[in-house]
Order: sequence, then structure tokens, then C-alpha cells
Amino acid sequence: MTASGKKPAPFHKNQIVDFIGGHREGVGIRNIMNDVGIKDRASIKQAVKELEQAGEIERTRGKKYVLSGRLPRITVIEVTGTDDYGDVVATPLNWDREDEPPIIFLNPDKRGKSRQAALGKGDRALARLTLIEDNSYNASIIKRIGHAPKSVLGIYREGGVLEPSDRKHRFDFIVPPENINGAKPGDLVVAEIESGRKLGQATATIVEVLNFDQSITGKGDLPFTKIALYDHGIPYTFTDLAIEQAEQAKAAPKAKRTDLRKIPLVTIDDEDARDFDDAVFAEPDTDKANPGGWHLIIAIADVAWYVRPDDELDKTAHERGNSVYFPDQVVPMLPEALSNGWCSLKPNEDRPCLAVHLWLDKNGRALQHQFVRGLMHSHARLTYNQVQAAIDGNPDKFTAPLINSVLKPLYGAYEAFCRERFDREPLDLELPEKKIMLDKKGNVQEVLTRQRHDSHKLIEEFMIAANVAAATALEESKQPCLYRIHEEPPAKNLESYQNFLKSIGFKLAKGQVLMPRHFNQILQKASGGDYFDAISQMTLRSQSQATYTGKNVGHFGLALRRYCHFTSPIRRYADLMVHRALIAGLILGDGALEEKPIDLEELGEHLSITERRAAVAERDVVDRFSTTYLARKIGKTFSGTINGVTKFGLFVTLDDTAADGLVPIRSLADDYYKFDEKCMTLKASRAKKVFHLGMKIEVVLKEANPVSGSLVLQIADQSHSNRQSNRNSRLKNVKKQHHSSGQKRQRRIRKR
Repeated sequence: MTASGKKPAPFHKNQIVDFIGGHREGVGIRNIMNDVGIKDRASIKQAVKELEQAGEIERTRGKKYVLSGRLPRITVIEVTGTDDYGDVVATPLNWDREDEPPIIFLNPDKRGKSRQAALGKGDRALARLTLIEDNSYNASIIKRIGHAPKSVLGIYREGGVLEPSDRKHRFDFIVPPENINGAKPGDLVVAEIESGRKLGQATATIVEVLNFDQSITGKGDLPFTKIALYDHGIPYTFTDLAIEQAEQAKAAPKAKRTDLRKIPLVTIDDEDARDFDDAVFAEPDTDKANPGGWHLIIAIADVAWYVRPDDELDKTAHERGNSVYFPDQVVPMLPEALSNGWCSLKPNEDRPCLAVHLWLDKNGRALQHQFVRGLMHSHARLTYNQVQAAIDGNPDKFTAPLINSVLKPLYGAYEAFCRERFDREPLDLELPEKKIMLDKKGNVQEVLTRQRHDSHKLIEEFMIAANVAAATALEESKQPCLYRIHEEPPAKNLESYQNFLKSIGFKLAKGQVLMPRHFNQILQKASGGDYFDAISQMTLRSQSQATYTGKNVGHFGLALRRYCHFTSPIRRYADLMVHRALIAGLILGDGALEEKPIDLEELGEHLSITERRAAVAERDVVDRFSTTYLARKIGKTFSGTINGVTKFGLFVTLDDTAADGLVPIRSLADDYYKFDEKCMTLKASRAKKVFHLGMKIEVVLKEANPVSGSLVLQIADQSHSNRQSNRNSRLKNVKKQHHSSGQKRQRRIRKR
């Protein structure tokens, strides 16, 4: 109600978005009220707040609003050099988005004396911006702020060149002989960018050569893992005390442990697995009251026996949070004497374990569980490919003796799990994962897409069941539980997802409690069609990120009411905490959780951060290895799928390698393309051509930078000559729209 007691006139939030989008400068609340024709300030402010929270608009420092991604009229910029036409260009300072920053052209000073002549690469200035097209601006310098020296990580090359590792740096740096400071070609170095007055290549001074311990550098001469460790601040060395403590570890005593050594437990992992922390066994349940049911054992390495609360190993494990897996090596959470020794379930060796017995009915529903602290003896170290081949009728000498006694019962229990999964209907997403194949010297041989068999899914279902049993047991024993939660998709993500689906003729039902099966229904309808890959990607992007916390809200993606991580204490500190809590609650001996209070929220936040840090670092290194492989194929044509559409170009996933590259919008020179954010498309203004998510296209590899891990692609039917002439034409048309600055820039072009 308004102050007069009348209901405010109805309006739609899209009116506000359209109004803000029609202004190159920010607009205030009063401007919005006048345009919408609503006098109720509270209603407008609430609508603006919701749009801001949804990420559609942003507030500038002057309490004005602009569309998301649009720069404020007055902003601080940093000069990056000159473009292909010799025009001075800059980027907004402190650009914190994942997408590429807009291009900013510097205008000449009206007094005839160019202010940018006093600005060198890396210099900063306060500038007044004018939007000239979707992803570019003209800038008039208000005042020079100065140049703040900053460091850059990169590889020092012969000839005094520093190649930066961060793809935000588009140019190499010159290192004068007096600034080398002992660096040798190929060294990974930290350098300080020098303040300069020239718009050519900036200079840098090397301030540190990163001589990593050889155990962490890998066998090859590609320092991609070093770059990731430095970039993401990942601890990679252990203290002498932690190493000593791990090396002094001995076999756990057999007393008070359940003897599981005669049970044919086996490990099933990838061929390149470095540690083995889980083993499985299944047999038909002999209880006549459970016809068709199953008895399972999932045995997990007993890390809690060797790593006690607050000792040196515990402190280093907590700091790391998890192991980090790179194509050429592992940065483990625990020293090798434990991670590859006493805490690795190696075949034919006795190992202490924490095991759970599970009893299922014929439909895979859990009936009961029992946790024991045991001593096991792995009867075989198997791989996913081995196991699947054996089940498919092609056993080898290792799997042939195990088919009837071990493998078929495992698959029988897995089939029961499949029935339970069908009823539960978790989110069913399968996205390609890259696998880097290295030779003995650590060089890239091939980039493959990892295959997924039923053997992979079997282990996943066994581990999920064990994790649910652990969370249930902790609740029953009234112990603190570090849950693994996955909340429902955020409202702003769902809105974008629904808009995308609507644009391609699909619909996510509204007005009901959202469940994973609703996403599955969309995926099933799209299966086999042109949009399936795009919908799979957008479904993933719409989801919340899984985290660790002491407050249980369930796991949306798995459609489970309670869930925690129990199965990998070698490589995840969260699992170690769950083991300690189980030992305490079930009175299973030493190494239990201490009685002092634990701030599970703080711990969960820390472990969520270290997990995200590891994921980004792993992805960066895989990208760099993939780019190294593809660098040998410059100029070749590849088939791919558009997996991202932005106002600055198209992201394309190559079919053969699953590597991602960018098709810059500037290379689409056959027409002027406009970005439609709701439909996630780039539409040509003259022709009927539209680039959309999931679209299959042919691309040519134009650039591959292994150090930054970036690929630049071009649509295969875009010829160089057409691209060059059309780009010149489009640039001139844009400049004509802004007469004062455009005339002077055109004069410079004519002089050249």
C-alpha cells in the first residue's frame, strides 16, 4: 500500500532492465520511478534490489545502476598497449569477472597534445568512458593516477623475453640483461613489471627464480604444475617433523580389530591411480527374511590410527585440506610413507581399516549397517577397464579366477543399487573429462576423453552407500558430523536456466517443489538432439556448489536427506574427521575425535575453499597440457561444440580432446553480431545466422599458448581477407558515431 492507502500500480521488472539498458550512463532510483511511472519508491527499490541480487544489474559508486557487465562512466583504467591498428588500448582496473574485459580505446587530448603519449603500458588513469558497442568503449583521460609496480609469474626465454603464465597478460615482457638476476632460459620466475613511458613491449625485472623441490617438479621440462602451485598458493612441502612422524609409522596392532583378511576384498581404480584407499566385497545375503538381498563390505584405510588430532601430520593435513591430482604428479595430503605406504590398501599386504557392513534388500534399499575397525588383506588391485572387460566376456589372467567369486556378486549388488537409484532419481549428468597421456619423459603424447563404464558407476554407488551409512551412524550416536551438502539451485541461476530453455523450446515446470528428476526429464527430452550438450552444460551451471558444513540441509543432486564423506581419508581431511567421529561415537579405540568443541562451520568453510582451490589448479594444469598437445596442430580444422556464448565471443569444446578454446567476436567479420543474454546466442544483424549453445561447428586452430593454457579459434568458413576488410569497415563505422574522437583516430590510420 502507498502512503495514500492505494495499491501501487503494477509494473514488471523487465521495464526497469529495459530502461537501464537504454542508458549508457547509470540511472538512479528517481529516474527509474519517472520512467516506469510509479511513485511508490519502496516498491521500485525492492524490485531494483531483487534485480541486483539476481545479477542482472549492478550499482555504481554514485548509487546509480547499470546493466551487469557494463562499466561505469567514470572508472580507473590500465593501459595494455596498442591494438593491430596502432590505437592505444586499456582495460578496466581490478576486472574480477571470468569473462574477457571490454576493450577501451583512449581518445586524443582535444588540446592537440595527446595525453596518452605520457602513458606507458601498465600506467593507470581515471577516465570518462563512452560506450561505442557491446564490448568496447572510448575513454577520455581525466587524470593520470600513476603506475603501481606489480609482479608477474612466467617463464624466462632466450633473448631476454618473459612469457607470462596468466592469460590476462596478452603480451610478453622484455627483460634487459641487467635485470635477469641469474635466471636461465626455461626457468619459472617471478618478475616485477617496470613502469615505462613507451607503448611497445613493457620491461620487467626478475626478482625470484622458483627452484621447486625435484620431487614436486615432475619428469618433463614443462613447469605447468609449478605454475599452478605458485598461482594458487598450494602447500607442496612437508615439515621435517611431519616426514619423520610418517616414516616412523609401523603396522597397526591386530588386537581389538576384526579380522577381515580372509574376505576377498579388492580395490578397483584407474590404471594411473597413485593410492588405494577403498576396497569392496559383495555376496548374497543368507538371511531367508531378505530374499534376493545383499551383504556388502566397504573397507577404508584407517588413516585415523596414524594421524592423531593436533599432531604435526594433522596440522599439515588440515592446512592442505585435500590432495591435488595433476597429470604428471600428485601433491598428497599426507607424506608418501603414509599415502603410498601404511594408508594405501596394496594387494597382498595386511592393512588396518575402518569398514562398514551393509545389508540391502533386492531393490537396493539399505536395511542395516555395522561399522568395525578391522585388519584387511587386499586380494587384488584391479582397474575399471580390467573389471569391465571381464564382465563383458574378456577376462585376463588376473580377473579370470575372480569372475564368479568376486566380480559377479559385485555386479549383482550394483544392479540392486541401480533399482534404488531409479526410484530415488538423483541428478543424472555425465560430462566429458579429459585424460592427459604422458610419455616417460613427462611430455604430452595424447589427450583423450575418459571412458566411463559400469565398473566406474559400481564403485560410485558403493561409496555413496557407505557415505550415507556414516552420516546415519553419526546422527544415531549423537556425534558431530561434517556433512557434505548440496543446496537447491539459487533463484538467479534458475531464472537464467528457464530463460535459456524457453528460447530453445523446452520448459522447466514452475509452481512445484523442485526435484532433481525435473532436470532429468529435460535431459531425457533433449537426448539425441542438437541441444543435449548445451542443456547438460547449462544444467550443471544452474546448480549450487557442494560444500562442507555442520548443518545438514541434504544433498539435492544425489536426492539424499543426509550425506557425508567417509571413503577417502588419505586425500580428504573431511573424511578423516568423519572417521574420528565414528571412532568416538562407536567406541572403536584410539584416534577418536577429541572432546573439546569443534567449530564445524569454520572447518567446513576452510575445506570447501581448499577443495575449490585444488579443482581450479587441476583444471589449469590440464588446460596447459592440452594446449601443449594442440600447439603442434596450428592451422588444422577441428569439429567442436559451442559450450559458452558471451558478448566477446564463443567458447568451443573440441570433440576429440574436450579442450576449450575461444572464438573472439572480432573474428566474426562477415556481419555484426549482437549478444542475446537470455537466449545465450550471438545473432547476425543482416543475415539469419545465429550461434547458440550446443551448436556443432568446424573451427580452425589459430593460436595455442601452452604457458597460459589458452586456445584461439576461428570459424572454419571465415577467410582471412574477408575478416580483415570487414573488421576495418566495422571499426570505421563505429568511429563515425563519435565524431570528435573518431576523426582524429582516422587521421592516424591514414598516416599509417
